Amino acid sequence: MAMSVILLIVGVGLGFGVGFLTYGGGLGPSPTDLGTLKAGFIYVGPIGDYGWTNAHDVGRRFIDDKYDWLTTTYLESVPEATAGDRIDYLIENEGCDVVFTTSFGFMDATIAAGARHPDKMFFHCSGYLRSDNVGTYFADFYQLYYLNGLMAGALTQTGKLGYVAAFPLPELIRHIDAFAIGAKEVNDSATIDVRWLQTDWFDPAGATTAANALIGTGVDMLAFTEDSTAVPLVANSTDDVYVFSHYSPMQSYAPTSTISGQLADWGVIYDDIIQKIYLGQYTNTNLENVDYLWLLQEGGIELGGEFGVPINPIFEDDLKAIDVTDPLLGTISVYDLVMTRIAQMSNPNVVFDPFSGPLNFKNGTQWLADGERADMGTLLTIDWFVEGIIADIPTP
Repeated sequence: MAMSVILLIVGVGLGFGVGFLTYGGGLGPSPTDLGTLKAGFIYVGPIGDYGWTNAHDVGRRFIDDKYDWLTTTYLESVPEATAGDRIDYLIENEGCDVVFTTSFGFMDATIAAGARHPDKMFFHCSGYLRSDNVGTYFADFYQLYYLNGLMAGALTQTGKLGYVAAFPLPELIRHIDAFAIGAKEVNDSATIDVRWLQTDWFDPAGATTAANALIGTGVDMLAFTEDSTAVPLVANSTDDVYVFSHYSPMQSYAPTSTISGQLADWGVIYDDIIQKIYLGQYTNTNLENVDYLWLLQEGGIELGGEFGVPINPIFEDDLKAIDVTDPLLGTISVYDLVMTRIAQMSNPNVVFDPFSGPLNFKNGTQWLADGERADMGTLLTIDWFVEGIIADIPTP
């Protein structure tokens, strides 16, 4: 699972809300001289987690099926401590030309492997360290969590929203904040509580316990970052509790309880990377400035509990029937507000971002003034909650 970027991006400035990539230098030696390419993937969890690792493996299978010149292989449930050995295995025993390492905790091992194997290429997911033959990539969900928050704040009957979170890292804090910003935008009295697991990214038992504990406090809307279907299954078995699925299409596990969710299409990112490697545009000498950060604009993420369905149809009429007042848009239904925000955040100019002022810290003091927008460096290192969240962030 991505262990979100926790330090400022080194060497490359990120424009707010806009993922980008660059490459430069000579073409240098290319594995495509052989006419074929082999890519290896290192996963932190099992491919059957139906969350983070499953989504990456769907992306791997997409490119494997698409190109006859490409073969892929993978290793699953790899502990961070053994990542270096597993990378070496993919290169030395499996003959991989490029290795994708798909967890923040694999970052140091990936950089070290790049130094050991200067003739190979590496891409690390969610990290910030790069070198001549190591690039980075990531698809972030904060825009989608904001949209989920809009729907949760509008549809809640209790005014109490809950979030089951694996670890107190900037990635999750950013997503919880975005969920709260959306909820408060349409329902100023809404509160968001959080239960931290701090065990594993894939912890169905812990997620089940946490979800039930939140429901016990009166929560009727659940979002989560944990790599199983546990939270949707809890919602599905509980009357008048609703859920937003995470990473993979989970709507079928809670068909009458899933309002929407967030989906990653790692296939489009892997496709872009692997094509550029095959064509010799990315080589073992020019990856130092290659950093993908894909959001709605780039098409690496999608709103919904299943692909192609941004909002579960059974909730559309309810969302269309609830009107809110926006300073710029005037009176608008929550359904239309969600669709408008998708268009605005998909615009090349990203004309709207959830982290725009006025916004307050959890204690009510001002963070962002009216018209002020948080920069991406701040969001990638964020370690505070915004107003409306009643939980605390555990200290490391």
